Amino acid sequence: MQELHDAPLAPLTTFRLGGPATRLITATTDAEVIDAVREADDAGTPLLLIGGGSNLVIGDKGFDGTALRIATKGFSLDGTKLELAAGEVWTDAVARTVEAGLAGIECLAGIPGSAGATPIQNVGAYGQEVSSTITEVIAYDRRTRETVTIPNAECAFSYRHSRFKADPERYVVLRVRFDLEDAQGLSAPIKYAETARALGVEPGDRVPLAAARETVLKLRTGKGMVLDPEDHDTWSAGSFFTNPILTHEEFAAFHARVKERLGEEAVPPAYPAGDDHTKTSAAWLIDKAGFTKGYGTGPARISTKHTLALTNRGEATTEDLLVLAREVVAGVRDAFGITLVNEPVTVGVSL
Repeated sequence: MQELHDAPLAPLTTFRLGGPATRLITATTDAEVIDAVREADDAGTPLLLIGGGSNLVIGDKGFDGTALRIATKGFSLDGTKLELAAGEVWTDAVARTVEAGLAGIECLAGIPGSAGATPIQNVGAYGQEVSSTITEVIAYDRRTRETVTIPNAECAFSYRHSRFKADPERYVVLRVRFDLEDAQGLSAPIKYAETARALGVEPGDRVPLAAARETVLKLRTGKGMVLDPEDHDTWSAGSFFTNPILTHEEFAAFHARVKERLGEEAVPPAYPAGDDHTKTSAAWLIDKAGFTKGYGTGPARISTKHTLALTNRGEATTEDLLVLAREVVAGVRDAFGITLVNEPVTVGVSL
């Protein structure tokens, strides 16, 4: 277990932003993770968990406490059963399941971060969510000081949410177990229209696993959503805002605002989201509120490839990023009456 003091945290995040931690511990086994968490809890020391750093916005003053970087390794396949250690690189794990001929997470290729973060955020993209294949999550419960196994049904998964996100101070994810599908080398049914178009198939069709993964990677790369140290459009947290989910009444009021601003023929994106709810597109809202690709003149700007990504152009501070984020939130609220919610976790700062 490695320990550093006054340790820079910016290099551990995909934004490459944030000040140092008083103390940084890197744990490479579950036992080391648990020991570090218990030590911090016993001492009453603030604790920050870091995996791949792809969903973190750390304040310029840094973190006054112990930052614990979870760098555990473990990839185990038994038939269609997959177990991943929390520190496994997610996109590498997806590639290995595709190579093994197993379907269920192939459309989640290219998503930065670690496996342990996937159940927290209920990571999803291009028609798949991890909640569809996760069977159970092994976690350390800081309240009971025990290692617990939480079945899918008790994870309270919903859109970009879970019991782990709802109670972030309680659980430390150690391992995640999945049940994938052996479809003789074919993908799960393609659900996302953009993916189906790119593949030249109809929604619901299956395609070779490698084709599904490669197509998603191309789509994500075109939007600056695959990490590339040379491309500042990828110095981001991916989608900075979640897609709003509105009641039918809220959506009707929003639709009226859209017509008023954009004309009677304007139709906002709308997707079913459970009983009496409709999901709309945060990217569409941002664009139609006047924040187009590449918006901004400072060191933090909207991506030139995707309006939903806020980026560090190389010399930004966290405050630069927050100023831009607040401008976007205020602009969308003024235009359409919807308040966007940030997807990444903020540390020592807020919108």
